[in-house]
Amino acid sequence: MRINAQGAGPISKLSRRQRVWGALGATLTGIGGLFLVLDRAPVAASGVGPALMATSGVDRGVSQILDLAGTIEPGRWKGIVIHHSGSAVGSAESVTRQHQDMGLRGLGYHFVVTNGKGGPDGQIAVGYRWTDQLPGAHTSGVDADRFNREYLGICLVGDGDRRPFTDAQLGALAELVGELTKACGIPGENVVLSRDVSPSAGPGRLFPEAAFRARLDMVMSRS
Repeated sequence: MRINAQGAGPISKLSRRQRVWGALGATLTGIGGLFLVLDRAPVAASGVGPALMATSGVDRGVSQILDLAGTIEPGRWKGIVIHHSGSAVGSAESVTRQHQDMGLRGLGYHFVVTNGKGGPDGQIAVGYRWTDQLPGAHTSGVDADRFNREYLGICLVGDGDRRPFTDAQLGALAELVGELTKACGIPGENVVLSRDVSPSAGPGRLFPEAAFRARLDMVMSRS
């Protein structure tokens, strides 16, 4: 598994089909309109430019994510929300462009896990909202402000209503969530799906929640 940090830097050109799927994905994940109240913090310098880090190896790689954030204030993060992009292909850059087109300052998620179609399979892209410990802009609904300020947002590239996520993605997700829960003191019951906390179907009916939680338990048992 490879990890790289991404912000709101140069975006590669997308085909018309990719842009259509991307727009649909943004709608499905309930991002529309969040910029009105959830994206007030200015973008720091680390939110702009090329990748900050690239590495491989699950255990060593994921643990380095904590170093990218510097000091994590105790109690800062209360939970994690898992989303999907709603598009078959994509990357942190393409999702960033979608969010900017909708009025956000940059990537609304803290992390993006790619599926081999637009980014390496199982790669974790680290957004500036994690490196700078900023609120997200990833969840909508009546409690959106609380979830965006207190919960980390992770996006799986893919459409969980149309096809399963890759094994590499789910493995990377379990490792990432396991590392974040330990480092941030997040209880397991506060790892939720987008559909649990917002008017969204994410991460789709094909997301294997039971298998994911069993995999997460195995990751946590190693500590």
